[in-house]
Amino acid sequence: MTAQLIDGKNYAAGLRARLADVVKKLPAPPGLAVVIVGDDPASTVYVRNKGKAAEEVGFISRTLRLPETTTHDDLLEEVKKLNADDAIDGILVQLPLPKHIDSQQVLNAIDPAKDVDGFHPMNIGRLWAGLPSLVPCTPLGSLILIKSVLPTLSGLHAVVVGRSNIVGKPMAQLLLQNDCTVTIAHSRTANLPHVARVADVLVAAVGKPQLITADGVKPGAVVIDVGINRGTDGKLVGDVDFNAVKPVAGFITPVPGGVGPMTIACLLRNTLQAYGARRAITLTLPD
Repeated sequence: MTAQLIDGKNYAAGLRARLADVVKKLPAPPGLAVVIVGDDPASTVYVRNKGKAAEEVGFISRTLRLPETTTHDDLLEEVKKLNADDAIDGILVQLPLPKHIDSQQVLNAIDPAKDVDGFHPMNIGRLWAGLPSLVPCTPLGSLILIKSVLPTLSGLHAVVVGRSNIVGKPMAQLLLQNDCTVTIAHSRTANLPHVARVADVLVAAVGKPQLITADGVKPGAVVIDVGINRGTDGKLVGDVDFNAVKPVAGFITPVPGGVGPMTIACLLRNTLQAYGARRAITLTLPD
Protein backbone atom coordinates (compact mmCIF):
# COMPACT_ATOMS: atom_id res chain seq x y z
CA MET A 1 0.00 0.00 0.00
CA THR A 2 1.18 3.50 -0.84
CA ALA A 3 -0.56 6.56 0.55
CA GLN A 4 -2.56 8.78 -1.77
CA LEU A 5 -1.11 12.27 -1.90
CA ILE A 6 -3.32 15.12 -0.67
CA ASP A 7 -2.34 17.92 -3.05
CA GLY A 8 -2.84 21.05 -0.95
CA LYS A 9 -1.40 23.31 -3.62
CA ASN A 10 -3.96 22.18 -6.18
CA TYR A 11 -6.83 22.23 -3.68
CA ALA A 12 -5.92 25.74 -2.53
CA ALA A 13 -5.92 26.97 -6.13
CA GLY A 14 -9.44 25.63 -6.52
CA LEU A 15 -10.57 27.23 -3.27
CA ARG A 16 -9.15 30.60 -4.33
CA ALA A 17 -11.04 30.31 -7.62
CA ARG A 18 -14.29 29.58 -5.76
CA LEU A 19 -13.68 32.57 -3.49
CA ALA A 20 -13.10 34.78 -6.53
CA ASP A 21 -16.47 33.67 -7.93
CA VAL A 22 -18.17 34.83 -4.73
CA VAL A 23 -16.28 38.15 -4.70
CA LYS A 24 -17.46 38.96 -8.24
CA LYS A 25 -21.06 39.05 -6.98
CA LEU A 26 -20.44 41.37 -4.01
CA PRO A 27 -21.50 45.02 -3.96
CA ALA A 28 -17.94 46.04 -3.02
CA PRO A 29 -14.66 44.12 -2.68
CA PRO A 30 -13.42 42.90 0.70
CA GLY A 31 -10.34 44.65 2.07
CA LEU A 32 -7.34 42.91 3.64
CA ALA A 33 -4.55 44.81 5.41
CA VAL A 34 -1.27 43.11 6.26
CA VAL A 35 1.15 44.81 8.64
CA ILE A 36 4.83 43.89 8.66
CA VAL A 37 7.44 45.39 10.99
CA GLY A 38 11.07 45.08 9.95
CA ASP A 39 12.56 43.21 7.01
CA ASP A 40 12.74 39.57 8.10
CA PRO A 41 13.30 37.69 4.79
CA ALA A 42 10.80 34.89 5.43
CA SER A 43 8.13 37.31 6.65
CA THR A 44 8.68 39.51 3.62
CA VAL A 45 8.03 36.55 1.30
CA TYR A 46 4.92 35.50 3.23
CA VAL A 47 3.50 39.02 3.15
CA ARG A 48 4.16 39.37 -0.57
CA ASN A 49 2.42 36.06 -1.26
CA LYS A 50 -0.59 37.03 0.85
CA GLY A 51 -0.96 40.36 -0.91
CA LYS A 52 -0.69 38.75 -4.34
CA ALA A 53 -3.26 36.07 -3.47
CA ALA A 54 -5.67 38.70 -2.13
CA GLU A 55 -5.47 40.75 -5.32
CA GLU A 56 -5.95 37.66 -7.50
CA VAL A 57 -9.34 36.89 -5.92
CA GLY A 58 -10.49 40.50 -6.25
CA PHE A 59 -9.79 41.89 -2.77
CA ILE A 60 -8.49 45.32 -1.94
CA SER A 61 -4.99 44.49 -0.67
CA ARG A 62 -3.06 46.89 1.51
CA THR A 63 0.40 46.21 2.91
CA LEU A 64 1.72 48.45 5.68
CA ARG A 65 5.50 48.16 5.94
CA LEU A 66 6.96 49.63 9.10
CA PRO A 67 10.64 49.91 10.06
CA GLU A 68 12.28 47.69 12.66
CA THR A 69 12.53 50.72 14.94
CA THR A 70 8.73 51.15 15.13
CA THR A 71 7.71 51.49 18.77
CA HIS A 72 5.09 49.39 20.49
CA ASP A 73 2.78 52.39 20.86
CA ASP A 74 3.20 53.45 17.24
CA LEU A 75 2.24 49.96 16.05
CA LEU A 76 -0.84 49.98 18.29
CA GLU A 77 -1.81 53.33 16.76
CA GLU A 78 -1.57 51.87 13.25
CA VAL A 79 -3.76 48.92 14.29
CA LYS A 80 -6.27 51.38 15.76
CA LYS A 81 -6.45 53.22 12.42
CA LEU A 82 -7.10 49.97 10.56
CA ASN A 83 -9.79 49.01 13.07
CA ALA A 84 -11.57 52.28 12.24
CA ASP A 85 -11.15 51.95 8.46
CA ASP A 86 -14.46 50.71 7.03
CA ALA A 87 -12.81 49.63 3.77
CA ILE A 88 -10.72 47.07 5.67
CA ASP A 89 -12.45 43.81 6.66
CA GLY A 90 -9.41 41.82 7.71
CA ILE A 91 -6.24 42.79 9.61
CA LEU A 92 -3.19 40.56 9.86
CA VAL A 93 -0.06 41.50 11.77
CA GLN A 94 2.78 39.36 10.47
CA LEU A 95 4.67 37.46 13.18
CA PRO A 96 7.29 37.40 14.54
CA LEU A 97 7.45 41.01 15.65
CA PRO A 98 10.67 42.67 16.87
CA LYS A 99 11.56 41.71 20.43
CA HIS A 100 10.81 45.18 21.85
CA ILE A 101 7.12 44.81 20.86
CA ASP A 102 4.63 42.79 22.93
CA SER A 103 3.06 40.57 20.27
CA GLN A 104 0.12 39.46 22.39
CA GLN A 105 -0.87 43.03 23.21
CA VAL A 106 -0.80 43.88 19.52
CA LEU A 107 -2.94 40.87 18.61
CA ASN A 108 -5.36 41.76 21.41
CA ALA A 109 -5.69 45.27 19.96
CA ILE A 110 -7.07 44.02 16.63
CA ASP A 111 -10.85 44.31 16.33
CA PRO A 112 -12.06 40.68 16.81
CA ALA A 113 -14.43 41.17 13.86
CA LYS A 114 -11.38 41.85 11.64
CA ASP A 115 -9.05 39.27 13.25
CA VAL A 116 -8.66 37.06 10.17
CA ASP A 117 -5.76 35.16 11.76
CA GLY A 118 -8.16 33.99 14.50
CA PHE A 119 -5.66 34.79 17.26
CA HIS A 120 -7.71 37.24 19.35
CA PRO A 121 -8.78 35.80 22.74
CA MET A 122 -12.41 36.48 21.86
CA ASN A 123 -12.21 34.37 18.70
CA ILE A 124 -10.30 31.65 20.55
CA GLY A 125 -12.97 31.59 23.26
CA ARG A 126 -15.82 31.48 20.75
CA LEU A 127 -14.15 28.58 18.96
CA TRP A 128 -13.86 26.60 22.19
CA ALA A 129 -17.48 27.44 23.09
CA GLY A 130 -18.63 26.11 19.71
CA LEU A 131 -19.83 29.55 18.58
CA PRO A 132 -19.29 31.15 15.16
CA SER A 133 -15.81 32.65 15.03
CA LEU A 134 -12.84 33.44 12.86
CA VAL A 135 -10.72 30.28 13.04
CA PRO A 136 -6.90 30.16 12.73
CA CYS A 137 -6.08 29.56 9.08
CA THR A 138 -3.72 26.58 9.29
CA PRO A 139 -6.07 24.34 11.34
CA LEU A 140 -8.99 25.39 9.15
CA GLY A 141 -7.05 24.52 6.00
CA SER A 142 -6.01 21.20 7.52
CA LEU A 143 -9.64 20.35 8.36
CA ILE A 144 -10.76 21.15 4.82
CA LEU A 145 -8.08 18.81 3.43
CA ILE A 146 -9.11 16.04 5.83
CA LYS A 147 -12.75 16.41 4.77
CA SER A 148 -11.70 16.28 1.12
CA VAL A 149 -10.67 12.62 1.52
CA LEU A 150 -12.97 11.40 4.30
CA PRO A 151 -16.75 11.38 3.79
CA THR A 152 -17.35 11.68 7.53
CA LEU A 153 -15.21 12.21 10.63
CA SER A 154 -17.85 11.07 13.11
CA GLY A 155 -16.51 8.48 15.53
CA LEU A 156 -12.95 8.55 14.23
CA HIS A 157 -9.99 8.83 16.59
CA ALA A 158 -7.84 11.86 15.85
CA VAL A 159 -4.43 12.50 17.39
CA VAL A 160 -2.99 16.02 17.23
CA VAL A 161 0.74 16.13 17.94
CA GLY A 162 1.33 19.71 19.05
CA ARG A 163 -0.31 22.00 21.59
CA SER A 164 0.28 25.53 20.27
CA ASN A 165 -2.43 28.16 20.40
CA ILE A 166 -1.97 28.73 16.67
CA VAL A 167 -2.36 25.16 15.40
CA GLY A 168 -2.54 22.31 17.93
CA LYS A 169 -5.29 23.50 20.27
CA PRO A 170 -7.64 24.95 17.62
CA MET A 171 -7.08 21.87 15.45
CA ALA A 172 -8.20 19.64 18.32
CA GLN A 173 -11.32 21.75 18.85
CA LEU A 174 -12.27 21.66 15.16
CA LEU A 175 -11.94 17.88 15.17
CA LEU A 176 -14.07 17.67 18.32
CA GLN A 177 -16.74 19.75 16.62
CA ASN A 178 -16.72 17.19 13.81
CA ASP A 179 -17.43 14.37 16.29
CA CYS A 180 -13.93 12.91 16.46
CA THR A 181 -12.50 11.45 19.63
CA VAL A 182 -9.42 13.63 20.09
CA THR A 183 -6.08 13.05 21.80
CA ILE A 184 -3.60 15.91 22.12
CA ALA A 185 0.02 14.77 22.27
CA HIS A 186 3.29 16.70 22.06
CA SER A 187 7.05 16.36 21.98
CA ARG A 188 7.18 15.29 25.64
CA THR A 189 4.44 12.67 25.39
CA ALA A 190 5.71 9.35 26.74
CA ASN A 191 5.91 6.65 24.05
CA LEU A 192 4.64 9.01 21.35
CA PRO A 193 4.59 6.36 18.58
CA HIS A 194 2.20 4.23 20.66
CA VAL A 195 -0.12 7.20 21.21
CA ALA A 196 0.00 8.34 17.58
CA ARG A 197 -0.54 4.84 16.18
CA VAL A 198 -4.18 4.72 17.32
CA ALA A 199 -5.11 7.66 15.08
CA ASP A 200 -7.43 7.36 12.13
CA VAL A 201 -6.51 11.01 11.55
CA LEU A 202 -3.02 12.13 12.59
CA VAL A 203 -2.09 15.83 12.54
CA ALA A 204 1.59 16.59 13.16
CA ALA A 205 2.18 20.20 14.25
CA VAL A 206 4.99 20.06 16.78
CA GLY A 207 7.89 21.68 14.90
CA LYS A 208 10.28 18.74 15.14
CA PRO A 209 11.77 17.56 11.83
CA GLN A 210 10.56 14.08 10.84
CA LEU A 211 9.46 13.27 14.40
CA ILE A 212 6.66 11.00 13.19
CA THR A 213 8.00 7.80 11.69
CA ALA A 214 6.34 4.68 10.34
CA ASP A 215 5.99 3.07 13.78
CA GLY A 216 3.75 5.98 14.83
CA VAL A 217 1.21 5.65 12.03
CA LYS A 218 -1.82 3.38 11.85
CA PRO A 219 -2.09 1.59 8.49
CA GLY A 220 -4.48 3.52 6.27
CA ALA A 221 -4.52 6.66 8.44
CA VAL A 222 -4.93 10.19 7.10
CA VAL A 223 -1.70 12.04 7.92
CA ILE A 224 -1.63 15.84 7.87
CA ASP A 225 1.86 17.31 8.18
CA VAL A 226 1.79 20.94 9.34
CA GLY A 227 5.50 21.15 10.11
CA ILE A 228 7.90 23.28 8.08
CA ASN A 229 11.51 22.64 9.05
CA ARG A 230 14.92 22.78 7.41
CA GLY A 231 16.55 19.38 7.08
CA THR A 232 20.27 18.77 7.49
CA ASP A 233 20.68 19.28 3.73
CA GLY A 234 18.85 22.61 3.85
CA LYS A 235 15.70 21.31 2.17
CA LEU A 236 12.23 21.79 3.64
CA VAL A 237 10.91 18.81 5.58
CA GLY A 238 7.83 18.31 7.70
CA ASP A 239 7.23 16.83 11.14
CA VAL A 240 6.54 13.52 9.39
CA ASP A 241 9.19 11.30 7.83
CA PHE A 242 7.40 11.36 4.48
CA ASN A 243 9.28 8.56 2.72
CA ALA A 244 8.99 6.21 5.70
CA VAL A 245 5.31 6.94 6.38
CA LYS A 246 4.01 7.00 2.81
CA PRO A 247 3.93 3.17 2.48
CA VAL A 248 1.85 2.94 5.70
CA ALA A 249 -0.63 5.80 5.55
CA GLY A 250 -3.78 5.92 3.46
CA PHE A 251 -3.50 9.64 2.68
CA ILE A 252 -0.68 12.08 3.35
CA THR A 253 0.15 15.75 2.74
CA PRO A 254 3.59 16.62 1.34
CA VAL A 255 5.94 19.35 2.57
CA PRO A 256 6.04 21.68 0.76
CA GLY A 257 2.78 21.76 -1.20
CA GLY A 258 0.41 20.44 1.44
CA VAL A 259 -1.01 22.53 4.26
CA GLY A 260 1.00 25.69 3.48
CA PRO A 261 -0.98 26.84 0.42
CA MET A 262 -4.23 26.16 2.28
CA THR A 263 -3.21 28.58 5.03
CA ILE A 264 -3.20 31.52 2.62
CA ALA A 265 -6.42 30.36 0.92
CA CYS A 266 -8.13 30.18 4.32
CA LEU A 267 -6.86 33.66 5.20
CA LEU A 268 -8.82 34.88 2.17
CA ARG A 269 -11.80 32.78 3.19
CA ASN A 270 -11.72 34.31 6.69
CA THR A 271 -11.56 37.81 5.18
CA LEU A 272 -14.65 37.04 3.10
CA GLN A 273 -16.37 35.69 6.23
CA ALA A 274 -15.48 38.88 8.13
CA TYR A 275 -16.78 40.99 5.22
CA GLY A 276 -20.17 39.26 5.34
CA ALA A 277 -20.45 39.40 9.14
CA ARG A 278 -19.53 43.10 9.33
CA ARG A 279 -22.12 43.99 6.70
CA ALA A 280 -24.82 41.53 7.82
CA ILE A 281 -24.64 39.85 4.38
CA THR A 282 -25.37 36.11 4.32
CA LEU A 283 -22.61 34.43 2.32
CA THR A 284 -22.09 30.79 1.46
CA LEU A 285 -18.39 30.28 2.06
CA PRO A 286 -16.74 27.72 -0.22
CA ASP A 287 -14.57 24.90 1.11
